[in-house]
Amino acid sequence: MLSYALRRIAVAVPTLLVIITLAFAIQRLAPGGPFDQEQTLTPAVRANLDRVYGLDRPLAVQYLRYLGALAHGDFGPSLSERDFTVTELIRQGLPLSVTLGLAAVLLAVLVGIPAGVLAALARGTGADYAVSGLAALGVALPSFVTGPALALLFGLYLHWLPVAGWERGAPRYLVLPVVTLAIPVAAYLARLMRASLLEVLRSQYVRAARARGLGEARVLWRHALRPALLPAVSYLGPAVAFVVTGSLVIETVFGLPGTGRYLVQGAINRDYPLVLGMVIVYAAFTLTLNLAADLVYGWLDPGARHA
Repeated sequence: MLSYALRRIAVAVPTLLVIITLAFAIQRLAPGGPFDQEQTLTPAVRANLDRVYGLDRPLAVQYLRYLGALAHGDFGPSLSERDFTVTELIRQGLPLSVTLGLAAVLLAVLVGIPAGVLAALARGTGADYAVSGLAALGVALPSFVTGPALALLFGLYLHWLPVAGWERGAPRYLVLPVVTLAIPVAAYLARLMRASLLEVLRSQYVRAARARGLGEARVLWRHALRPALLPAVSYLGPAVAFVVTGSLVIETVFGLPGTGRYLVQGAINRDYPLVLGMVIVYAAFTLTLNLAADLVYGWLDPGARHA
């Protein structure tokens, strides 16, 4: 298992480097610059700003200097939030964004997988049709539709939950954003789990276990559930990326002070270090959770470790 984990890490490191390189190149090669919106700047002042921030150097030199600073954990100064460094901005918003994303994934797993198991075991019944219909609806509706709808119902009509803002130590502000992010992931997990479990239950070794007189509960827990979980575990890696990128919209809809707002503001203001820092953080977070999903997959399917 250790060698399998090391191989996965060896793949993740160059992947992160490729992401950094592409993000750096796309930003710098796009037309415009971080100071173009400041119309009052004279050419001399703009040249001085470019010199101070190293933007007057060749692109290759800027890239190597950035990698050198990044190796020491320095994301550089923010060009739009000039009283803060990118590291400080990330430190302010990242805990909330990580809490939001992990809570949404956890809720999706706790709801989606049992729902899929229930639908597979009750195939052809009302419970199966209900789970399948709700799952199809959850996949079809985008988060920017379900979010305002939930806020309208539970916030404005029922007055059960706040619809926007954030108060430290008050988890009720996260309920609607977490549910909004979790709905499509839970729906897809339920569909995956239902299809996978139905296929496993039709396999030869499950039939053999039943022929030996084992009860349905024992067949499910000891023989069917573990291999049926493999597609769901494989999906969780990309699902995390979906939740992280989806949180950018959700944080805006619900007025949460996470890292999503900094990424949006940085993109609008052409704040190179801020946008690149956010991309690196999101990429590292996604790769880490993809690695965790791969390790769980390797534990569930030992054959994958030797492939």
